[in-house]
Amino acid sequence: MISSSFLQASVMLVLLLPTACTQTPMESSAALGADRHLSDQSVAPDTSGYRLAAPQDPNGIGKYYQGRQIAHVMGHEGADWLERNDRQEEEGTDILLRELQLKPTDVVADIGAGTGYFSFRISPLVPKGKVLAVDIQPEMIKYLRDNKEQNKAPNVEPVLGTVQNPNLPAGGVDLVLIVDAYHEFDHPREMMRAIKAALRPGGRLALVEYRAEDVNVPIKRIHKMSEEQARKEVQAVGLEFVENRQTLPQQHLLIFQRAK
Repeated sequence: MISSSFLQASVMLVLLLPTACTQTPMESSAALGADRHLSDQSVAPDTSGYRLAAPQDPNGIGKYYQGRQIAHVMGHEGADWLERNDRQEEEGTDILLRELQLKPTDVVADIGAGTGYFSFRISPLVPKGKVLAVDIQPEMIKYLRDNKEQNKAPNVEPVLGTVQNPNLPAGGVDLVLIVDAYHEFDHPREMMRAIKAALRPGGRLALVEYRAEDVNVPIKRIHKMSEEQARKEVQAVGLEFVENRQTLPQQHLLIFQRAK
């Protein structure tokens, strides 16, 4: 049993840790508590697979899921890094968009949308559909709303989610896209159960994470995931693994599907 003194010490350690994410982003104050009271009770809590312990990596929160320590969340303060000029070249974002194989009528949920880097690029690819741009930080939601007109993206709908539920319509989404964000979910099991419920039968999840198997990818280890670990966690909620499309320079593109 974890003592109250240990939990108190762990919380203090999390609050005192330096900023952490893939490169330069900052820790999100929203993720550290401001949004936790918004937890949607419509998703039953399920803590299977969780463990609290001292952080093995200082960039983690001291909470483990399926043996993996969860990383700190990037805050809205790192918005400029999301929009850096060399992102397309580094990550092959144009390749990713092609690999999604979107239909004009698709409803796409961009989880952890941030500044809308992908949401606004997906928008013209689904002219008869829409993009649900989900983020847990009100600052990012405001950014998305303020930039819809500039990006000529009337079919982008910002959605304020919580750390346990992205607040998506049940059975109403054709594709869920999560880019370099899943490893920061502090309630990954609850989030994935909610995402599964939002997918239509046959709906797809595209999970993009930096490859932990590749030591040459210049990202902190805690902000990478192996294919094995990602598959273990996503399949635990009942989504079926389809394939790993090995076309991106630095990241896995793992495709999962809800059973038809």
